[in-house]
Amino acid sequence: MQAFLKGTSAGSKPQFTKDRAVSATAGSSGETKKVKPVPWVEKYRPKCVDEVAFQEEVVAVLKKSLEGADLPNLLFYGPPGTGKTSTILAAARELFGPELFRQRVLELNASDERGIQVVREKVKNFAQLTVSGSRSDGKPCPPFKIIILDEADSMTSAAQAALRRTMEKESKTTRFCLICNYVSRIIEPLTSRCSKFRFKPLSDKIQQERLLDIAEKENVKISNEGIAYLVKISEGDLRKAITFLQSATRLTGGKEVMEDIITDIAGVIPAPTISGVFTACHSGSFDKLEAVVKEVDKCLADGADEHLQLMSLCATVMQQLTQNC
Repeated sequence: MQAFLKGTSAGSKPQFTKDRAVSATAGSSGETKKVKPVPWVEKYRPKCVDEVAFQEEVVAVLKKSLEGADLPNLLFYGPPGTGKTSTILAAARELFGPELFRQRVLELNASDERGIQVVREKVKNFAQLTVSGSRSDGKPCPPFKIIILDEADSMTSAAQAALRRTMEKESKTTRFCLICNYVSRIIEPLTSRCSKFRFKPLSDKIQQERLLDIAEKENVKISNEGIAYLVKISEGDLRKAITFLQSATRLTGGKEVMEDIITDIAGVIPAPTISGVFTACHSGSFDKLEAVVKEVDKCLADGADEHLQLMSLCATVMQQLTQNC
């Protein structure tokens, strides 16, 4: 007690308060970091080129380029969720390291305004900046920056045309990576300046392996049949499959993820509903089809928006049957 009273003297009181505040802040920040939720898509995004799945040609070319610390202008195209953005970000991290990554990489997505004015100002100004600094680990650091234009097929033709001269003029200090779903929407002068790589839809086996690995790390209870069904409805889009898995896990609250939960989350029309409509159509009976339509209409009233297409199909068939009668 005496020691405590001595410690509260005028000279030592601020130090005691400061230490207490620092420790409290450290504790609260530690707890915040511990419970901070992270989407599984970002949490399990490939950190290096070797972790990119099912894109052997792209990985082989990038690994050779990384060995020489150089890259050409790149054009990645293919279906969504196949690893296009993850691949170039992983390659940039390996090139620049964590220290220089933020300084050397400019990423613009479709959510940003990317008209001709943005190309003339933001992109051009970043491309004209000189690069400096070296990696702390001693590895060779390339003397250029990387500009990533994600969803480049949504850029206007004028913006793409304005980009041509910048790509040529700043080739000594800047590399461009264009990412798109439809390469036909990129003008020919840009595609001729880039090395083109097509990203294939991921195979079912690769997706199942990734999903099982994530499920094991996150302690998710799901059967192999559930994983296979998840892969089937995602249609080669691994990002969609991971998002569905996380949503289903949150919905079940730790219980086993079943196919009906995945169906509800994905908005897929249940197989029994589809078979019932086909059976009613093949029967040629107006009354049977009308009963099916009323059942689907009831689902719509309950908020099952995934039945909209099915409802439209039923209405079309009913109209044809009415005309025939």
